[in-house]
Amino acid sequence: MKHKILILGSLVTALSLGLASCGEGFLYKAPQGAIDQSALSNSQGAELLCVNAYASLTYPMGFEGPSNWVFGSMYGGDAHKGSTQSDQSVLNAVEKYAITNTNSYLSVKWRLTFYGVKRANLAMNVLEAATDMDASTKAIRVGEMKFLRAFWYFEGVKMFGPTGCPFIDEATAAADNDPKVHNGTDIYPNIISDLQAAIAALPATQGDPGRANQWAAKALLAKVYMQKGDMASAKPILKDIVDNGLSPKGVKLALRSTLDDNWNSATEHNSESIFEIEHSMTYDCGGYDMMLNFPYGGSSLSTCCGFFQPSYDLADSYKVDANGLPYLNKEYQGAPHVSSVANGTVTSDTKVAVDPRLDFTIGRVGIPYMDWGPMEQAWVRDISNGGPFEPKKHVFHKAELDAGLASNSVNGWWAPGSAKNMQYLSLRDIKLLYAECLANDGDLAGAMQQVNDIRNRAASPTNIIYQVTTDASDRQVAVTTTPAANYLVKPYPSTHAAFSDKATCIKAIRFERKLELGMEGVRFYDLARWGGAVMRQEIQNFIDYDKQFLPTTMGSSSAPSADKLWFPIPLTQIQTLGNDESGAPYLVQTDPWKE
Repeated sequence: MKHKILILGSLVTALSLGLASCGEGFLYKAPQGAIDQSALSNSQGAELLCVNAYASLTYPMGFEGPSNWVFGSMYGGDAHKGSTQSDQSVLNAVEKYAITNTNSYLSVKWRLTFYGVKRANLAMNVLEAATDMDASTKAIRVGEMKFLRAFWYFEGVKMFGPTGCPFIDEATAAADNDPKVHNGTDIYPNIISDLQAAIAALPATQGDPGRANQWAAKALLAKVYMQKGDMASAKPILKDIVDNGLSPKGVKLALRSTLDDNWNSATEHNSESIFEIEHSMTYDCGGYDMMLNFPYGGSSLSTCCGFFQPSYDLADSYKVDANGLPYLNKEYQGAPHVSSVANGTVTSDTKVAVDPRLDFTIGRVGIPYMDWGPMEQAWVRDISNGGPFEPKKHVFHKAELDAGLASNSVNGWWAPGSAKNMQYLSLRDIKLLYAECLANDGDLAGAMQQVNDIRNRAASPTNIIYQVTTDASDRQVAVTTTPAANYLVKPYPSTHAAFSDKATCIKAIRFERKLELGMEGVRFYDLARWGGAVMRQEIQNFIDYDKQFLPTTMGSSSAPSADKLWFPIPLTQIQTLGNDESGAPYLVQTDPWKE
């Protein structure tokens, strides 16, 4: 069957600009038409379709994109839906752990996964047919497409389990535009095979830092092994990345001293970055899945829409003891809270000792919100529904807006966004995964060195937030030399139990991931790979803590059963694919969700 392929109108321009420029509108316009695959079976067409496959990473579907804020962060306890009960009410069921196979967000997540797979497969088939293409370039592009296919199937596995998604390779895709394939087979081996092939084909660096390179493929493979529970296979890859890895721009991987460098469009593709999802001012402006997740009002920063509010549990997790160490046994729960609501007024506690990553990750009333001045209570849409906190990591700076790298209205819409990329693969994540492997093998000192590297970076003076002076409109004028809160973070001393007791070491590593990667869409997937008992306990702990502050939002919630480490296959997808010639359904619901 000949394929009809939609072509993005600006792809030719994209090829000249490369994939590195997030603020230049490099590849996005509405589809302009359709042409036969045969017309693209040459080097130019192959390059166009490869760029088209990368564009799937920012496909305008909605909240269900690779940021994973709904299913990774919110479902994992990092955050609440936010906004109001009635706005995007379909998410209420996700927030309350009452999700079913009819939830429309699940269906979109499924469709987005297979859009990405389809584009990668189409590109590979055209690459094979492009006889005029340089062989070495073709091999690299095939490696990139296998990376992208693995990327999307990894997204699918995290959501629907290793047997939930059917695996469709390029040969199957070549025979049918929309092939119907049975699920029920573990596709981890397919994902691993794709990434091993990508590692063999890809160079250590690329001319366009937005393209996947060998280190990106290695990092994704390591994460796949970790999600699968195969630490033995992941460990040497993680060590290689930590010891020898290069950034997209060919710089030796190293933690940035300033946390903000990882969340600023001016410092993208830095030494801590391994693979970034490119964003553009002229298209998605920071990701369609995040464009409503900004402060609601009362600020020149934004007027929309108040989703993705950090949880009380996450916020209070940043409290520290007198030694600057976290409370590993839930001692952080209880007064004093980092912020409190009394008689409708929010007050932030600036005396309680906290890790500075609190005010880097979470917006608190009265604390400077990047360079926008102190956060105001009016920025929160509905405190009774989502709590008093605002997200911070993906929100743009005033300096980005002033530089034309952000907008309060994406493409003339009401929603704000910026050109800042999203670090999908990062050294901070890799180091903490490596720490897990070291601890599992009994090298507790080595594991805690990785943790302490992260903690020492948090302790850098560049990560202290200082009080500011403001004008009559409460907008920031100047930064003072007075810390905005009582910041204290220190490395674990060698005398700590984490250096001598394996269980404590693992607990410290897992808690560090909660702190370092908070609001980055990874929490639930971490809980899932740590096992059903851990997942259920941690989520129930979050529910029990936050429902005392948000009884309407969380009061009826209960943690998923221990066997529900992923989500149900959407009913609409099961019905759409239907049955094969023998009457057997192509898609079968995974066991935990069978009725």
